Parts: sequence; C-alpha cells; structure tokens
Amino acid sequence: MNKREVFVIGLMSGTSLDGIDLVYVKFRKDDYAFFDILHAETVAYSKEWKQLLQNAIHFSSEELLVLDTTYGKHLGGVIDNFIHNYKIEKIDFIASHGHTILHQPEKGITLQIGSGEEIAKITKQKVVCDFRTQDVTLGGQGAPLVPIGDELLFSEYDFCLNLGGFSNVSFHKNGGRVAFDICPVNIVLNFYANKIGLEYDASGKIASEGKINKQLLEALNSLDFYKIAPPKSLGLEWVQQEIFPLIDSLETDISVILTTFVEHIAIQIATVIKNSDSVLITGGGVFNSFLMSRIECYANVKIKQSSDALINYKEALIFAFLGVLKIDNQVNCLKSVTGASKNHSSGVIFLP
Repeated sequence: MNKREVFVIGLMSGTSLDGIDLVYVKFRKDDYAFFDILHAETVAYSKEWKQLLQNAIHFSSEELLVLDTTYGKHLGGVIDNFIHNYKIEKIDFIASHGHTILHQPEKGITLQIGSGEEIAKITKQKVVCDFRTQDVTLGGQGAPLVPIGDELLFSEYDFCLNLGGFSNVSFHKNGGRVAFDICPVNIVLNFYANKIGLEYDASGKIASEGKINKQLLEALNSLDFYKIAPPKSLGLEWVQQEIFPLIDSLETDISVILTTFVEHIAIQIATVIKNSDSVLITGGGVFNSFLMSRIECYANVKIKQSSDALINYKEALIFAFLGVLKIDNQVNCLKSVTGASKNHSSGVIFLP
C-alpha cells in the first residue's frame, strides 16, 4: 500500500454492548497523526442480539462457530448500510475487532466472533480482523491492542485512558509503551442499572445520590488482580467469577452498589494517573459526570474534555489504524504491552 492516503472503515463492539461503533477514516501515510474521522456512527444492538452476545459465553464450540458466521453476516449488513447511508466510495479495506466472547489468555484462549470471510463476501471489500489470537499464541495477553495507536496517534499525552466496559490505560515509561486493564467500569455499572430497568445510570445520577458501603469498597480494592504487575487484562469471565458474587454477598441496594463501585473505579484509576494534567480520556464512561468528578478528586487533576468523536470512536479509529499497520506488515502489537515473546504484526486478511 504505497498511496499517500488510505481510506479505512474501522469497527468495534465493546463488552458494555452499547452497540457497534463504525468510523470512516482517512490516514496520511507520511504522518499517521494527521487523520480525519470523515463519518462515524453507533448502531445499537437489538434486544435479541444483546441477549445472544451476553449468553454466548455459555455456548458450545459448535454453537460459537454458527454464531461467528451469523454475527459476521450481521456486521456485513451493518457496514453495507453505513457505506450506503454516507455514500462512501473510496475504501481501501475494512478493519473489524469483532466481539469478544472468551478471553482467558493465561489458558491460551481468546475469541472474537464476527467472520471476516462473511464481512468480505457481503461488502465486497478486503477485511482485516482477528487481531488478538496471534498475540495469545505468542504468549501475550492479546490485550490491550490500542496502545500502538496511542503511541503513534496521540503521543502528546502522558496517559491515554479508556472508560468502556473496562478501563484501560497506556503510557510511555522507561523507553517503551506500558499498557494494561485497570478495572471494570460500564460492564458492572450497566449490569446493576439494568436490574432497575435502566440501560445505564445517566450521568451517574443514581450513584451520586447513594451511600458508600465501606466493607464492599474495601473488599473490591483488595482483589488480587490489583496486586498483579502488568501486563494484565480482564474479561467478562473474571467479572462473573469475582465481582458479581462479591457485590451480591455484601449489598442489595442498587444505589449503594453504584455509588460504591464508582468510588472503587475512581480509586483504582487514580493510582495510575495521579497528579498528571496530560490525560486523554475516551469511552462512554466519560459521559458519567459523577464518575469523572470522583476520578478528578482522587487523582488530583482537572481533566480536559476531548471531542465527542474521539470520546465515542477512539477504539474503532485505532482498530482501523491497526489494519493499516497490518496491511503494510508493520508492527501493531507491542510485547512491552501484552507480554508476548516479540513485537509483531497481528491480524488475518480476507479478500472478497
């Protein structure tokens, strides 16, 4: 790919199941930091798809194979609509993260569904996907993958922090990029908001009115994961095994749970970004103003808001960028971040 500019559709589906994020981006090949998000959209999941993706962790391998194909067809249709709606003509390729169903890198397991073959067939475009498997095969965590984008697209910031289903961070330290998952965020907050009939706790209003369960807060902050040195990553399995049973054993009031968990998130994030005024924060959690105020309080910082496009679509943007690097056979996975045996260019390419 020797052109000066490259046009890519990137898509991401996060663990919080907000929907499928799509971006249409133009990258400049001589300086990746000069990019334009030309179009962006989130396509919400139907109730049926949400339930299917939530329950897929319990599927058999045969059922997962079928779901991989079905979900790939769904993604293909969503991308086709996106291309049609925005009258997009120039497309060099599509880069898809897929949706994570299983992530247990310590057992050599990671699975992102959404067949690249089906997407390529439906859209009639080249597709790059499956960015995590190779890293896990090389002994890495397969996550986080965004830091190479942080390094090359957003180097002016001391910390790049994402608040999605989980919070993750990346920063430069001792001549290399360090990155890891910090703690769960929306995957827990939304789960308990759902119990009282809400999709999420808008702006953290319910959490802002509750009380803190000090015993629960202490138990959460004492979990073993927080004592492990990076590289480290989290998955839904860990939340189901460690977080939900712990919360349910110590508290039943939803407002108290939300307040206490927001406090827990803020404490864990503050241990990483404390006293830094150069933090790029993105992801849906940014719109939880109560959570943001608690992070600012514990970290002793005033966080500047970035653009809505960056807050909402940074991960989809960076998966588009990972695709650019893969197509050019450049490193897009850093061993300093994932713990893999070497830096490498990860992803699988499907032709239409």
